[in-house]
Amino acid sequence: MKVTQIILLVFMLATSWGAFATEDKFYFEDPQQQALFIELTKELRCPKCQNQNIADSDAMIAVDLKRKVYQLLQQGQSKEQVISFMKQRYGDFVYYQPPVNSMTIWLWLLPLFFICIAIAGIVIGRRKQAAELDYDKLKRAKALLESDE
Repeated sequence: MKVTQIILLVFMLATSWGAFATEDKFYFEDPQQQALFIELTKELRCPKCQNQNIADSDAMIAVDLKRKVYQLLQQGQSKEQVISFMKQRYGDFVYYQPPVNSMTIWLWLLPLFFICIAIAGIVIGRRKQAAELDYDKLKRAKALLESDE
């Protein structure tokens, strides 16, 4: 083995210790609390990742949120209290089920609006298609009648 290979091997071993970092483990004496923790971490959204819950996110803020949920549950707070705390601190965005209010009404109405537009487009398209088919049939029938003469 060459000296450069040994130095490279030592360097790789020295820098790979970060790969053995441990994941936070949250221990509960009560299985109901553990189930509530799992449920909450799946219902709370990571503010950094935006479309990922804190259970699946590896972002530092998600780790902090998981720790805070754990801490609040250890203090005996209910699901509603934990969600309320998170909403106060991070806004309605942190919860996957936003309330209906003046700020979030577009989240609820926009999908309905698009569905209505899609249905109207389909109905209008079908009517035009049916009208064109009838016109084509009349044109062919007229051509057949005129060809017989």
